[in-house]
Amino acid sequence: MTFKSIRRTFIPLFLMTTTPFLTVLAWLIAVKYDGSIATFSSLVTWDRLLSEWPLPTWKAASYLGGFAILQAILLVVLPGRDFQGPVTPMGNRPSYKLNGVASFLATFVLLFGVLWPMGRFDPAGVWLEYGSLLSTLVTFAFAFCAFLYLKGRMAPSTTDAGTSGNFLFDFYWGVELHPQLSRRLNLKQFVNCRIAMMGWAVLVACMVIAQKDLPLGRPGTAILVSAILQLTYIFKFFIWEDGYFGSLDIMHDRFGFYICWGILAWLPGIYPVATIYLVPKAYDLPVLAAIGILALGWFAIWANYDADAQRLRVRRTDGKTTVWGRPPVLMTARWTSGDGTPRQSLLLVSGWWGQARHVHYVTEILLALAWTLPAGFDNYLPYFYVTFLTILLTHRSFRDEARCAAKYGEDWVEYKKKVPWRIIPGIF
Repeated sequence: MTFKSIRRTFIPLFLMTTTPFLTVLAWLIAVKYDGSIATFSSLVTWDRLLSEWPLPTWKAASYLGGFAILQAILLVVLPGRDFQGPVTPMGNRPSYKLNGVASFLATFVLLFGVLWPMGRFDPAGVWLEYGSLLSTLVTFAFAFCAFLYLKGRMAPSTTDAGTSGNFLFDFYWGVELHPQLSRRLNLKQFVNCRIAMMGWAVLVACMVIAQKDLPLGRPGTAILVSAILQLTYIFKFFIWEDGYFGSLDIMHDRFGFYICWGILAWLPGIYPVATIYLVPKAYDLPVLAAIGILALGWFAIWANYDADAQRLRVRRTDGKTTVWGRPPVLMTARWTSGDGTPRQSLLLVSGWWGQARHVHYVTEILLALAWTLPAGFDNYLPYFYVTFLTILLTHRSFRDEARCAAKYGEDWVEYKKKVPWRIIPGIF
């Protein structure tokens, strides 16, 4: 067995067996053990762990099923313009419907402006069911990944599909690049954007509302600051939804356990872990600290958006635009798609993208840190997501650069000479 085959077998096996446990464990420690890993380690026994471990419930499944149906309806019914994604390695162009902002506003108005006052939706009840929601998502996401594997083998949507011969790796990495259920229902968009990202926003809002039943009688400013930054980031995501379709996740990562399970089950348990940690605590931040953290987070959101906007603007105008008030500095990188067609891409080497090749990763990490800071420094658990994100994005930069080197060849070598820093200008 070669090193490559070992890596493609044991890494997927390790991640598929450990991450489901960690997803629910983070919630358990935050809620049952005051967020202290040390307290959990000293008190837990197998019997206690089994008695406290949340199990999937039909109530949780009904919440999730209803939400998924709502998002499918909004995606299909609400007006939005059609958008053609970047050309795939096999020369295909996926199509998306852009109505994310309308769907975001409709979701919040319906859930929190109509159904909650009518008594048909209980945000605090969603929080009380959070552990079971995570367990249900973990279970469902595995089943859905099995469906994606079988669909990719039996009825792929496009020619951007294939297998390696290693079942574990194919299940983990995915068989199809852009699976679809219908012309209007691109599964990557539906699951990543409308179920996962929209669900994240709703869950954070529910956690804030759940604090009204605690001693303060209202949400504390600590959880409000954390939630405001997350909701701003998610709303910005939907404003920029067409830009997301040019990201590594969408363009190059197939839709299997790595992306699909991660976005369905890992995201709601780990991304808002600081907010989960804050719900039982309900305290206020000093005014200057709250203002400073908000300013830091909003700056990170703006910088991230501005960097993405520069790159998209250059691509859409074929370089006939300005970057930081000047004509962009560009270079052309040539490549050949899987169907043998010669193609070329414009690489931006000025503005944000002249500072580092993955400068937007700095803003992502800075923002995650900002929405975590309201949790204070008593325990490490709230900072788990920041740690994970830093490792993930650093690893992703190596993956992305290996792919670009294989795609662009000598043009990528020349590009690296023009922009020598990988992520942090002057450091790395």
